[in-house]
Amino acid sequence: MNAREWESLCDGCGRCCLLKLQDEDTQKIYFTDIACDLFDPKSCRCKDYKNRQAQVSDCVRLTPHEVRTLPWLPPSCAYRLIAEGKDLMDWHPLISKDPLSVQKAGISVHGRVKAFEKEVPFEDVIDYIVAWPGKIPKSAKSDSTKPGSTKPSSTSRAKISPKSSNRREK
Repeated sequence: MNAREWESLCDGCGRCCLLKLQDEDTQKIYFTDIACDLFDPKSCRCKDYKNRQAQVSDCVRLTPHEVRTLPWLPPSCAYRLIAEGKDLMDWHPLISKDPLSVQKAGISVHGRVKAFEKEVPFEDVIDYIVAWPGKIPKSAKSDSTKPGSTKPSSTSRAKISPKSSNRREK
């Protein structure tokens, strides 16, 4: 796959641009509805994709090798699906030929971001934990995927730390 083809796998959902937390004891990943400061909630894309690593130190460069090592990639992520030998979902723009199909399927974070990283003090981040980014909506599921994570029942603030590689970079 060449670089252009690799880049085309991104469906623009924005789930990877949400802040994630990882329990230091269990290693469990929790999504939040807090977005990276470079995230554009209207387009669900990075405001400065070309220079993002210079501005966001923990923005991860997503490569074919990296997708196999990142437990926080959403279950709907095309990069993850391809790495797992699965087909793209019907709503993926490469399949549907509709750039809004991700939003129509309920996969996109469009309208669901509650805050940006710079706006939320670290001690309050745990209050933004949500389950939906780790799941595929029932209406959007296909046989090639399985349901994602569940919402945590209880988590100590002291045991939760920001996931160092909480962002995706293609």
